[in-house]
Amino acid sequence: MSISTYQELKDAVANTMARSDLGSQIPNFILLAEARLSRELETREQEKRALATLAVNDEFISLPLDIREIREVKLTGDPNTVLEYKSPTGLDSDYPGTGVGEPRAYSIVGKELKLRPIPDSAYGMEIVYIGGLSALSNSNQTNEMLTRNPDAYLMGAVSEGYLYLMDEQKAQLYDQKFTRIIEEIRKDSQRHNYGTGSLSIHSIYQRANLV
Repeated sequence: MSISTYQELKDAVANTMARSDLGSQIPNFILLAEARLSRELETREQEKRALATLAVNDEFISLPLDIREIREVKLTGDPNTVLEYKSPTGLDSDYPGTGVGEPRAYSIVGKELKLRPIPDSAYGMEIVYIGGLSALSNSNQTNEMLTRNPDAYLMGAVSEGYLYLMDEQKAQLYDQKFTRIIEEIRKDSQRHNYGTGSLSIHSIYQRANLV
């Protein structure tokens, strides 16, 4: 059975569970599975760019609503200027005053970037980040995750379905399958991005800070 669209996914969930009476609930099962995929994965689809123009004398700028992890923050120009991440305490320690100038560093305060020095001009900014998946719906029938990994959506949604039905044994069975698939996707994504060579990654800002 092909699972390449949202509708086909809903049909597959119903068929796998052998239930024809869960039509109104199946979209919720898919939504919950999708939320977990967004939280746990860092796929190509989730890597996004946000462009903004800084306001003069304003040290804060709002982050994208779906942001989970920041990869890079830079001022766009010729040349580009990559900003250094610092903890809130570190930023205030290194830039204790309220002087203005071209920003060189940033930190995170709630859902905003805090910049130092405070912008003295309307600089362009680009934020490269890991965000949520493009949510499936009746008006958005597919995305890259469904195209590449339909089994992830199916196992996750079925697991949520059995939780809804309070069938803990089947919920656990399908959750184990879902967890294994997530790990396989994670490894596949790492191979795609970094090849098979050894890699040491030093994250400057983990998604836990954004929760």
